[in-house]
Order: sequence, then structure tokens, then C-alpha cells
Amino acid sequence: MPKLGAEPIRREALVKATIAEIGASGSLDVTVSRIARRAGMSSALAHHYFGGKEDIFLAAMRHTLTVYGAEVRGALAMAGPPRERLEAIVRASFATSNFHKEIIAAWLNFYVLAQKNESAARLLTVYQRRLRSNLLHDLRPLVGAAAPAAADRLAALIDGLYLRAGLSDDADLAAEATALALGQIATDVPPAATV
Repeated sequence: MPKLGAEPIRREALVKATIAEIGASGSLDVTVSRIARRAGMSSALAHHYFGGKEDIFLAAMRHTLTVYGAEVRGALAMAGPPRERLEAIVRASFATSNFHKEIIAAWLNFYVLAQKNESAARLLTVYQRRLRSNLLHDLRPLVGAAAPAAADRLAALIDGLYLRAGLSDDADLAAEATALALGQIATDVPPAATV
């Protein structure tokens, strides 16, 4: 008989174990048994809570996106006018918490899974739309009708620079990625455009 109140704790343990196992292996070629063992429970219990490996991985990515979203919201809460908010989104996107080996592996595998799994594709679309929406919100008062194109450029640059920095062993690439994305803001938003 399951312990009352243990489900959220066990689910969280499985999610964290999934991220750790993907980070250790660098791929989705991990078994539910390995994930469950790392979480300190049986594979039957893991299947009970999530169903299958892809369901566990999607829960792990939801967790990763939730942590990223909280970091962005925290940065935005401390930012002032739109230009500062744009810079806050960029800095949160390249925060050191996003560059742990297991988080990078989870993101890379998430992109691959999204090509063949409908649920992963939907989750990726939600992330991409949210990023674009946040950027668009703060670009509109600064550049008006040019905001959609500027938001698309900056979102693509954030994702591309993250992948490049994540695949490198050079720790300075995260700082370089931040500088490049901030440079794109400076290019798209004239210095006179302040709100």
C-alpha cells in the first residue's frame, strides 16, 4: 500500500533522477530501471507514477522549463523599463543554472525527442511561444512594428547561442553568448528608444 503523501516526493525524486541519468549518459538511452534505482525505488513504482520513459522525461523537461521560467520571472520582477526587461530575459537564459551538464543534456535530448514525439513537440512550442511573447512584450514599446521580427531574431539567437555554449567545454562561452545577445538588442533597439 502506498504511503499517504509520498507521491509528490517520489515524483520529484524520479524527475531529478531522470535529469541526472540523462546527464550521466548524454542521451535518452537510459532505462526506467536505472532512473528508479537512482531515485531509490522500484521500476514498477516509477511506471506506476509516470507510465513510461518518455512520460518521465517529459515530466523532467516540464520541471526544467518551470525552473527556467521562475528564473526569468525573478529577473523580470527586478527589472525596470522594457530595455532592462529584455536584458533580464537574456541574462536569465544564460544563467549558470542552465549550464549544468545534466540540464544541457536534457535540453539537447528534448530537441531530438520533439521531432518524433507529439507531447514533446507541444512542450517545445509552448517554450518557444512564451520566450517570443516575453520578448515581444518589451520590444513593442521600443521598436513598434519592427518588434515581431526583432523578437524572432533574438529568440533564435538565444536558442542558438545556448546550444553552442552548451556543447562547448569553454566556460566563457556563456558570458560571450550573453554579450552577443545583448549586442543584438543594441542593434535592434536604437539608443533613443527608451520607455
